[in-house]
Amino acid sequence: MNSWNYEVFWKELQSQIKNSISKEEFSMWFNNISYHSSEENTIILSVPSNFFMDQIKQRYLPLIKEIIGELSGNKINVSFSIVKKNIKEENSKQSNDQPEEIKKHPDLREDYSFKNFVIGENNSFAANAAIAISNNPGKSYNPFLIYGGVGLGKTHLLQAIGHAVHENSSDKKKIVFVTAENFTNEFIASLQKNKPHTFKNKYRSLDLLLIDDIHFFQNKEGLQEELFHTFNALYGAKKQMVFTCDRPVSELKNITDRMKSRFEMGLNVELNPPAFETRLAILKSKVESLKISISNDILELIAQNITSNVRDLESALTKLVAYAELVNKKITKEIAQKQLIDIFTTSKPCNISIDLIQKKVAEYFNLSHIDLRGRKRTKAIAFPRQIGMYIARELTEYSTTEVGSDFGGRDHTTVMHAIQKIEGSLKSDPTMEATINNIIRSIKENNSKQ
Repeated sequence: MNSWNYEVFWKELQSQIKNSISKEEFSMWFNNISYHSSEENTIILSVPSNFFMDQIKQRYLPLIKEIIGELSGNKINVSFSIVKKNIKEENSKQSNDQPEEIKKHPDLREDYSFKNFVIGENNSFAANAAIAISNNPGKSYNPFLIYGGVGLGKTHLLQAIGHAVHENSSDKKKIVFVTAENFTNEFIASLQKNKPHTFKNKYRSLDLLLIDDIHFFQNKEGLQEELFHTFNALYGAKKQMVFTCDRPVSELKNITDRMKSRFEMGLNVELNPPAFETRLAILKSKVESLKISISNDILELIAQNITSNVRDLESALTKLVAYAELVNKKITKEIAQKQLIDIFTTSKPCNISIDLIQKKVAEYFNLSHIDLRGRKRTKAIAFPRQIGMYIARELTEYSTTEVGSDFGGRDHTTVMHAIQKIEGSLKSDPTMEATINNIIRSIKENNSKQ
């Protein structure tokens, strides 16, 4: 045993972390890491895949370094070694740890689990809240509402909560996942058959209710009345409810005030489009699950060109896999570029004009869009103008010079200063992101109608 064997520190670190995070979270990540070896001032840990290593670095590396450093009294580097698990050993381990196979829930997609959900900056709050809720359903964050655009993972997180509660419960919990549309159809059918009590008995006796796409309930007064009473029954019994929506509850139309207040009384969290690093991690995860081989430079090409949502990323990957199988060719970067040109084009922001951006920013701040083009520099106008410049660079392909020209003939340095100012505010002011997202949502909705 050399003088820098750190295995004992790793065992103590595991013990400390096990007491600070949930059982499921520990099982998901730390049961798949093991001590590999030591070098001077470096501990080497084995992990099963590159994807797993990327996730551990993103989620836990600072914590691992901190604890190892405290235990050893020195600054210890952490390295990783990819060690593929032996299938026989893994099957044997599973048979010992899980003597009884858990039956999957019939309402839930098997792949929509926490294990398959890639966490990044855009969704870490929502994902961690979802994990916490699945560990203690009905205790806090009730109801939980996840909102955001299409293809960002709302349904995945919703069903992941269902899977976790189903698998972790020693008793048989009543769990229902249903789309808002199917919930409505069931309710109407119960009235037509003169059996409303059957519907009420089903939904008011649940342990966990998961409803997808509650924006579908707009303009449905009778349905909202029934949902209101179902909500009260479950909430009073301390039973967990989780909902998804394509927008904040405050922006729903023709939803009763009392129903809005119910949706908002728990925790509401927004999912945003994933950053490049998260998009790349999602693609790597999908490649591993499909057991296919695609080079990193091709995955990076997809991640750089598709910035919209997870669904579009997976669609691009599926098209490449299908092409490779049908023509029996290895995917090169040139082939990927050619095959995905249509997806790359449609996933980019559509032709949004700076004029529309100015109108929507002005409308949000109760100004005239002419004010944003004018020379006034009062804070009431300068700040919205900076937001407008920032959004123009986010949503369009215009250069800083072109943006400056459309904002009253300002030079590109003014635009760059505005962008830096707003980026700084996004880091320091927690309300800024919501402001930007609300304006962008309004711009895109208006643009899609044109």
